[in-house]
Amino acid sequence: MAPVQPASAPSTSAPSNRPTILEMRSITKEFPGVKALDNVTMRVDAGTVHAICGENGAGKSTLMKVLSGVYPFGTYEGDIVYNGEVVRFRDIKQSEAAGIVIIHQELALIPELSITENIFLGNEPRRGGGRRGPIDWVEAHKRAVDLLARVGLDDDPDTKIKNIGVGKQQLVEIAKALNKNVKLLILDEPTAALNESDSQHLLDLIRGLKGRGITSIMISHKLNEIEAIADAITIIRDGKTIETLDVAAGGVDEDRIIRGMVGRVLENRFPPHDGSTIGDVFFEVRDWTVRHPLTPERLVAKNSSFTVRAGEVVGFAGLMGAGRTELAMSIFGQSYGTKISGEILIDGKPVTINNVSDAIAHGLAYVSEDRKALGLNLLDDIQTSVVSAKLKKIASKRLGSIDAYREHDVAEQYRTSLRIKTPTVLEGVNKLSGGNQQKVVLAKWMFTDPRLLILDEPTRGIDVGAKTEIYGIIRKLAEQGAGIILISSELPELLGVADRIYTIFEGRITDELAATTADPETLMKSMTSISKKDAA
Repeated sequence: MAPVQPASAPSTSAPSNRPTILEMRSITKEFPGVKALDNVTMRVDAGTVHAICGENGAGKSTLMKVLSGVYPFGTYEGDIVYNGEVVRFRDIKQSEAAGIVIIHQELALIPELSITENIFLGNEPRRGGGRRGPIDWVEAHKRAVDLLARVGLDDDPDTKIKNIGVGKQQLVEIAKALNKNVKLLILDEPTAALNESDSQHLLDLIRGLKGRGITSIMISHKLNEIEAIADAITIIRDGKTIETLDVAAGGVDEDRIIRGMVGRVLENRFPPHDGSTIGDVFFEVRDWTVRHPLTPERLVAKNSSFTVRAGEVVGFAGLMGAGRTELAMSIFGQSYGTKISGEILIDGKPVTINNVSDAIAHGLAYVSEDRKALGLNLLDDIQTSVVSAKLKKIASKRLGSIDAYREHDVAEQYRTSLRIKTPTVLEGVNKLSGGNQQKVVLAKWMFTDPRLLILDEPTRGIDVGAKTEIYGIIRKLAEQGAGIILISSELPELLGVADRIYTIFEGRITDELAATTADPETLMKSMTSISKKDAA
């Protein structure tokens, strides 16, 4: 099918009787060698939820950073019209003073400070009501209780941020925004790291804010959520506005949004597989038990046993906190947990894996769910990152040092084969979009020639087009004989990619199902109850 072509003058606004709160006119933003935004135009109506969709690297986050003053006036071309007036924010404080608050995908909270301290950081109430003088912590605590109630969070305001989950941290960020008298709230991938119940709570909160007259702009790759909550959807592709869809007018579904995002119909999101390339069991875990590193009396993995065959994709399904990540990290060189017991067999022989180096030496690789903290060094360039897990492969035998030419060639090969969007492999990984960062992490571990590749939430926070590409990479690796462990919170992803699926509940494997016979309801039942064997 031919690519969908935008009209000569793309629709930039959905019909509405509401007043306009924001217009972004002909916004252009360039970085060295890259035009991130090219004449982007968008209109947002007051009191609505306006979604922005596009592939990774399309320019969504860049556009919002222009709006919020992260990229100040003078670093971009075009006009921002807010409440009928042209505004020229020179920093984020000016945009917040105007009532525009952005919540980034990487939350701006300090783990060691309390909820109250984070809510009022830099904006603490003072005794006497002035800008100077000692902080009035009694007043701060009182106002924090009220703000937390407004976002549906009943935790003690004195609780440290590090002691609450990501879902609650998102609510704290929104409480911070409410304290700043927000009128236009920007949410960048707000549910990317949340489980289903936390995501639903957050979406309900956004609907509640809309009822109070607060306008929201939401960036998300979860198209089902966008379809459910948005009044209008602006689609950006390659830094350009493609169209704005009026959801109330009808005809807007996931396939329609995808067609606008990628310029074509994605008929098959998951690559076909019939199991014909699956071989014998080569990796086995028996009676694996792991204790929590800080509270050893708590078991995070309980007598877990499973197998992986050559050329097989084995899925692991479980709710957040079920122990999927803890199980995977403990297997990968005991990088999580304490008092670990059990047995690992490779090709039927017991092996000892005491650290990450041992794991890599035995052919294991692990793509973490947190690519920024555990998958990449954000100070490195792409070239350095790709080869970092197995430097000896590019070491010069004659000189005993890194072969720089070989290093560059390897990085270029992966840039091409994985279609990493970057002008050069010398680009810093911190400048890449989330989907392209994920491809760099995959390249890093593919370079180690793993026999077993553990993928922990490999498509979290990336767009549907990049997801499809990563599914293809997974299937290609399996067809080449590698075993894959796929941990995912998205049940359609597991059902579409995996050959077999294990379910985990409270640290225990509760069921094993063939992907061809499983369905979301069956998986959810096994993910929320102990196994029949354990019940007996």
